[in-house]
Amino acid sequence: MSQTIDIRGVVHHYEWVRLATENPKPVMVFVHGWAGSARYWQKTATALASKFDCLLYDLRGFGRSENSLTANSSYQLETYAQDLFLLLEALGLSKVYLHAHSMGASIGALFLAEYPEKVTKAILTCNGIFEYNKAAFAAFYFFGKYVVKFRYKWFLNIPLADRLFMSRFLHRSISIEEYKPFLEDFLIADAEAALGTIYTSVSQKATEIMPEKFAQISVPTLLISGEKDQIIPPKLGRSAAALNDKIEYVEIAKTGHFPMLEDPETYLKHIEQFLDKNN
Repeated sequence: MSQTIDIRGVVHHYEWVRLATENPKPVMVFVHGWAGSARYWQKTATALASKFDCLLYDLRGFGRSENSLTANSSYQLETYAQDLFLLLEALGLSKVYLHAHSMGASIGALFLAEYPEKVTKAILTCNGIFEYNKAAFAAFYFFGKYVVKFRYKWFLNIPLADRLFMSRFLHRSISIEEYKPFLEDFLIADAEAALGTIYTSVSQKATEIMPEKFAQISVPTLLISGEKDQIIPPKLGRSAAALNDKIEYVEIAKTGHFPMLEDPETYLKHIEQFLDKNN
């Protein structure tokens, strides 16, 4: 059941995926990627709910969460990491397991560097270290601007539009019912938040600070890449993992940008092996 909470004057939606048990369980918090929502974490969270109380939330400006810039907020990913800290504080969660994907994993890496005392272990999926390329980044911004600008709800009525939308993100097919929510989330994402995070997540600043943040991670961290990921190729994940012996690297064969949905059995196997280690 979805609930709301005020974080810096902005209504955020969150929900729990958990099984009722007598014994308390640790909390695992999930962070989604650009133009997505907590919805795509549902199956992964359900699979882990026997061992964790899973907290899923929508980032500011995405999914069901509102968007409003205040004097203390911005579209910098550091601000989103601070939002996560404030969310945990508001919910009275002193320490969690962190599970983040894509742009959410960049937020996760920043969170790990800034608030290591809040995390027991972390899982970062489909993320890594970009090299700055002025021309390529400019082209990405130009393309991103038009992708965000020209979004129409009637796209949902076009046969197979959801599968076409997801084709670049996937190497394997996912279940039929999983395609449409991705397109829905993209269409409802707040335009300012979507554009703002394009400019901050893929930027010269990010290429300069993210290596430092990965190097600063002090808690056991699993970094997972999809072998066929076209959005964040695995070589970028390998580059990030090489910066820190606290980071264990895994590459899942024949998967793209959503290995948790494309090959959930293998994904969960690696997650469980990592979580079971006494490190």
